This record gives sequence, structure tokens and C-alpha cells, in this order.
Amino acid sequence: MYDPITMKLNVDPYILSALKEDITSEDVTTNCVMPEAKAGEVDLICKEDGIICGLDVFARVFELLDEKTKIEFYVKDGDAVKAKQKLAAVTGDIRVLLSGERTALNYLQRMSGIATYTNSVASLLKGTDIKLLDTRKTSPNNRIFEKYAVRIGGGHNHRYNLTDGVLLKDNHIGAAGGVKEAVAMAKEYAPFVRKIEVEVENLDMVKEAVEAGADIIMLDNMSPEIMKEAVDIIDKRAEIEISGNVTKENIERIKGLGVDYVSSGALTHSAPILDLSLKNLHPIS
Repeated sequence: MYDPITMKLNVDPYILSALKEDITSEDVTTNCVMPEAKAGEVDLICKEDGIICGLDVFARVFELLDEKTKIEFYVKDGDAVKAKQKLAAVTGDIRVLLSGERTALNYLQRMSGIATYTNSVASLLKGTDIKLLDTRKTSPNNRIFEKYAVRIGGGHNHRYNLTDGVLLKDNHIGAAGGVKEAVAMAKEYAPFVRKIEVEVENLDMVKEAVEAGADIIMLDNMSPEIMKEAVDIIDKRAEIEISGNVTKENIERIKGLGVDYVSSGALTHSAPILDLSLKNLHPIS
């Protein structure tokens, strides 16, 4: 759940932008069939099993169109939901219910899909101390929604944006002239409260990162055999993250390696939506 300040400052502007994208001047179809205000109610129905996420955002879409809209939820974010389950009833001006329907469902389906997929991956790491992380591979202007959905699904957030932490990737290392140089420059420039993470692609880079004093070493696109060697070289002198095309189909390979984190862009860029629908719209007195 978003706190009121976050909702007003950081969430509302994105929702308003999405609504403006869908209604540039008027909702012609709704105005054809509903020229005047009339009270109505519609049901939010789940069409497949999954983890629900984004109920506050769903509600906010209708509230921004008309603050008098009322929503009664029968579930909360993070709950497991089933096909054909009634999740909520939305009551208000029928014109608002019709005009806000698609934007509200787009957010809820997308966020619930990410939470559902994240939950399925996180369940594969149960019994280990490995934390499942997301990445910055989010759809533009939807990061605040998608990273929240990862948390609801049982994952953890990596850095939120480029201001949030130091992560020296291959091109940063190339620009600096090497791992040692990049880490030294980061230690000189970055605030002392920032951890320094280095992405490495081979064992020579692993050794350089350890010797340079990196706080976190990311093993990128390595085979299980090379990762095992890298873990031995690091020998607990830095935290270890695994990255590179990690999905639920191949995550088992890293469970026994003794690493701290595994990051997966698939949590946000490849999760399918959870199918939801607004049905049974009818006038009420």
C-alpha cells in the first residue's frame, strides 16, 4: 500500500497522465449512451489464479475522475486469488465507471501479473538465504508500480534508479580504464554511505574487484562452474549477486552456490498480465 504522500506526489501524476492518454477530449462512446450522470455498480472479477496487486492504484483511477466513487474490496494486495472470484464492487457515476475501466484494469492486471510471476520465482528459493531482486528493466514511467509489485510478490528491490547506488557495469569499467580504476574513482566520488557494486564477466575481473575493495560483486552471465570458482575466490570478502537471463526455468542452478542475491529482469519485463475484468455493470437507485 502506498502512503498518502507517495500517492499524491509520485503516483497521481502518472495515473493522470494515463487517463489523459486515453481521454484526449472526451469519451465519445460513453457520452453516446450515458449523456447524464446516473449511479451504477460494477464487479471486479478475477479470470485466472494468481496474486492480486495494485488495488490502491485501481481505486485511485476512479477517485481521480470522481472523488465520490466508492469501492468495496474483498481482498488485499498480496492475497492469492482464484478464477471467477469477485474481488471488489465499484459504485459511482456510470460515466466514471466506463471511462476509467481500461486504465484501472491496465494497472491492476500488469501489477498483479508481476506479483504473480515474482511469487512463482521466489517460491523456488524457499529454504535458502538468497534474496530475489528486480532490476531497472521496467517499462518507462511505470517503475513505481512495477517495483512495488515485485515486493508484493515476495521479491526485493534492487536500486530504484541511477541516483540510488553505485553499480559499475561493463561500460563504466571500460570508460574508467579497468575494474581497479573504476572502484577507486567510485570510492573517491560517491558518498560514503553508498555501497559500491561491480559487475564482472570473468575470473580475472573477480580478482580485481576483490582486491579493489568492492562491497558487492555481480557475477554476470557465468556458467555454474565458473560461478562456483568465483565464489571461492571472493571467499566472503564481498557480497555476491548473480545476474544475467535468470528466469524461473533456470534459477535452480544457483541455489547451492553460496551467493547472497539473484537479480532477474524477467520479473518486470517478461511477466504476463493477470486476467481481470469489470463485469455486470448496472444502474442503481
